[in-house]
Amino acid sequence: MSDILAALGVSDLALVIVFVGGGHDLRKVEGALAGLPPRLPVIGCTTAGEIGHGGYLDGHIVAIGLPRDLFRVAVGHIEGLRNFRPEQARDLAFELRAELTFSTADWSNEVAFLLTDGLSLMEDQLVWALSEALSQSPLVGGSAGDGLRFGRTHVLHQGRFMTDAAVLAVLRTPCTVTAFRFDHLEPTELRMVVTDADPEQRLVRQINGMPAGPEYARLLGKDPQQLSPFIFAANPVVSKIGTEHHVLAIQRVEPDGTLRFFSAVEPGLVLRLATSADLVAHLDSQLAGLAGNGPLPAILACDCILRRLEAEHTQNRGRISAVLDRYGVAGFNTYGEQFNLVHVNQTFTGLAFYPPQPEPDTMFAVTGGVNDA
Repeated sequence: MSDILAALGVSDLALVIVFVGGGHDLRKVEGALAGLPPRLPVIGCTTAGEIGHGGYLDGHIVAIGLPRDLFRVAVGHIEGLRNFRPEQARDLAFELRAELTFSTADWSNEVAFLLTDGLSLMEDQLVWALSEALSQSPLVGGSAGDGLRFGRTHVLHQGRFMTDAAVLAVLRTPCTVTAFRFDHLEPTELRMVVTDADPEQRLVRQINGMPAGPEYARLLGKDPQQLSPFIFAANPVVSKIGTEHHVLAIQRVEPDGTLRFFSAVEPGLVLRLATSADLVAHLDSQLAGLAGNGPLPAILACDCILRRLEAEHTQNRGRISAVLDRYGVAGFNTYGEQFNLVHVNQTFTGLAFYPPQPEPDTMFAVTGGVNDA
């Protein structure tokens, strides 16, 4: 970790974001971070995979530095997330925005970046409360991961890894910023109705009046014993409102046949099975659209673990990595993504920062490695 920070160069940064893959001793990472300048904000989280130089990474530490000449940042956190009060989140967002108002009066572009405990089950409530206080400023974020273990996830704030917590960074910049969210899924006409669910625990017990796991498997034409993360990634369900759809991804099937989702699902909700477009071509097209005809933006991305699983299951990981690397994407694989008012799944969500004129030498500094000291 010390080598990664040395390569990043921290003398003139406004923020450091650290994404820590599996297999690393978090206490050692904290020890390395203790050597940073005391007033330099550092945030981060554990991951279900990392994105950096070379595309998809495993067991790496990716560090991103935002230069002070292009960014001003205010950072805060919420502990005890499972029992947080909405006004607590709103107050935090108001305070962070106020902290930046006078120091960056001539920088009109403001965005918020959120990292949450990916096993807290509180993302839906949190983004709703924060968005109210953030007004027109986009909110983008990701839920911390723990590989495919789903055991314990951590967020990082002030040099300390925490569970049951969330970290919010409000950024002001002269750069043009685009908040984006896209997926490669298309709803079909195959519908199913949630007839018994526990939204707070993200559990769906029954679909169409039948045990949820077996009924979902039947609709796919599969044996319930075949259900796995790869099947869930390849056969997602969506909730469609008008022309918009939101992916409600399945995490796993419980021993009693209950389906556990990555987000809250209400009884009575109509779900549709979705089909996948070409994951590689769609990602390439969307990133090309963000790039346009000018210089490449710096892209900070939150990419759902289920998209990565689909890439691996279809043997497209190498091609996806090449696309991510070509567009200079940095970020991590999540247990869910946050976008303004909603907590979503199986999306590629993030922030694209476009350099002001005249163009600076660099927008982000990104380093990474597998060392653990």
